[in-house]
Amino acid sequence: MSGLSLILAIALAASLIALWRQKRLHSDWITKLIMAIGLKHTEAHRLIEEVTAARVAADQLPRERGLHEFFEAILNEIRQGVVIVDEDMRIRFANKPLAVILQRPAVQTGRTLIEEMRDHQLTDIVQLALKEQRRVVRQVQMLSADPSGAANLSGRYFMIEAAPLHSRNVGAAWLMVQDVTESALTEQIRKDFIANASHELRTPLSIINGYIETLQEGVLQSGPAFKRCLDTMDKHGKRIARLIEDMLAISRLEDSSAPLNCEAFEVRQCVQDAIDHLAPMVEGRDARFELHFPAQNGHITGDRFYWDQIFTNLIENALKENPQPGLVITVSGFWNDRQCILKVSDNGVGISAHDLPFIFKRFFRGDRHHSSAVKGTGLGLSIVKRAVEAHGGTISATSQPGIETTFTMTIPVKCEHGCD
Repeated sequence: MSGLSLILAIALAASLIALWRQKRLHSDWITKLIMAIGLKHTEAHRLIEEVTAARVAADQLPRERGLHEFFEAILNEIRQGVVIVDEDMRIRFANKPLAVILQRPAVQTGRTLIEEMRDHQLTDIVQLALKEQRRVVRQVQMLSADPSGAANLSGRYFMIEAAPLHSRNVGAAWLMVQDVTESALTEQIRKDFIANASHELRTPLSIINGYIETLQEGVLQSGPAFKRCLDTMDKHGKRIARLIEDMLAISRLEDSSAPLNCEAFEVRQCVQDAIDHLAPMVEGRDARFELHFPAQNGHITGDRFYWDQIFTNLIENALKENPQPGLVITVSGFWNDRQCILKVSDNGVGISAHDLPFIFKRFFRGDRHHSSAVKGTGLGLSIVKRAVEAHGGTISATSQPGIETTFTMTIPVKCEHGCD
């Protein structure tokens, strides 16, 4: 083919592609035009094939680009993080939710999976999926934090799903990442709750059953030993009843469909009622109460039943934990137009810095609570926290052991949160 013919052929090919894409020419017309410029039949046939291939490619390119953009848009809308890696474990695609899950601005493509995720467990799952050519699902707990300090995923739980990507890229795989920390912790709390509740119920029941067997054997008929046996059974029976009541209270507070029975009441009177209720614990002890409230307008709107429990639990806690003489429990309230700040303080032994972050957890007890002298359900402070939050408020605790321990509650004066 001469140089001029080649130029004409190239020009013609470009024109033919455009015309053919518009469906204005057919293959037999193209053959006649190509042979008219001096090309052989075989060359004409080859050029037609090339034109056809060029047309298919030209048509396919925007279609593939459109599909790519379509699927990328879909993957950016789901909550799970999605990654595609090649045979070298380098990230070729990562959707936007993955960056949110990893708590960083973006995930860089071209880097290896271990460089971006910073945990070998994910790479191990992908490699297992490729080795066994199957889908692999694992729940993992992240082991390390981002050394840059941008994010700390250590201790968080993730559901990881990986499978081979069946395509021309042998060794490629896809990876899906979902943060399941909340559900994992909820499940752990459920397991701990069942285990602790079982233990709390088993202990008094075992004691009661032991005394029942003693009475059935007729060893004790009357006298001080007989009375002591009945008193012990009564005490542990009440302990079981208190545990059940506390568990029911927690259940009601966590039921968002159950509204609070709200009414306006005087906080000082509520505190005084709690102190009167605990009078048997105070009797014969060197303990003093100090109440600091405004002379007037010391009211809040809330469920009086739960506020009785709040103050009873906080004051009872202070009394049980501090049997030594000289205990002073101070309850105070401060009001402004929008909120009320209530504080319950004592000058007792206090709470260690190690225990302080966990005191509102169900059944939690610090090391000193294991003494047989201190009994309780372990649900008191958990109920207090849930009851305060049910009123739209917050509670926090500070402690300087041996100096002062203070529980501070901040709540709206007019509670509309969950009220009937």
